[in-house]
Amino acid sequence: MLFLGIIPARYASTRFPGKPLAMIHGRPMIQHVYERASRVVPEVWVATDDERIAKAVEQFGGKVVMTGRYHRSGTERCEEALQLISLRLNRHFDVVINIQGDEPFIQERQLQQIMECFDDETTAIATLVKRIDNKDDLFNPNIPKVIVGRQGQALYFSRSVIPYLRDVPSDEWITHKLWLKHIGLYAYRSEVLKTITQLSPAPPELAESLEQLRWLWHGYSIRVAETDIENMAVDTPEDLERINQMKFRDNE
Repeated sequence: MLFLGIIPARYASTRFPGKPLAMIHGRPMIQHVYERASRVVPEVWVATDDERIAKAVEQFGGKVVMTGRYHRSGTERCEEALQLISLRLNRHFDVVINIQGDEPFIQERQLQQIMECFDDETTAIATLVKRIDNKDDLFNPNIPKVIVGRQGQALYFSRSVIPYLRDVPSDEWITHKLWLKHIGLYAYRSEVLKTITQLSPAPPELAESLEQLRWLWHGYSIRVAETDIENMAVDTPEDLERINQMKFRDNE
């Protein structure tokens, strides 16, 4: 099975313009993500619409493909990149992994877990979750929660706390260890990626502003693997400053 890792990267960002090029321990953030992903995924490319990002990737020896500026999501950018890369290499890829470009310390085991989901030939889309262990995450609407079925399939994603714990004071909820949060790493079979980018928006997606609800609403199944690794995303300049104050080994 051939896997293709794609790191969607755009320069424009409301909260943090130029984020992919932000320096972390002397290297641009996009380089950290690329090098870590390349340890596990045999073919990794950055997909961008900005020449500055493309130039930076080429300077550290990475592979980059230029995509359009019209994409509404990283998923759409991945779909165009898949077409362009497949043509350029004259190769068919079975699975595309959508790797977040703002998580410079993504762990190899997380990538391995999402790839292992496709050992099951029925898996169409896969993602990761982690058990919530603190109140801040539990009640933070920017951290989507996930309900997972008995067979490891996502049933619903929400910015609200789901499931709701009836007859228990909310300040005691965290002790029950019921909740899972979504880790924004996706993988899709290539033919599925092509179709989900053509789907019409869904009512729950518009309500929650969560793209994956469109796929569920249209009948696609999302396989879930649970990780115990905490991700460290860079969303703001303050996040960047905090991470630069930390010490990491390359294998962490």
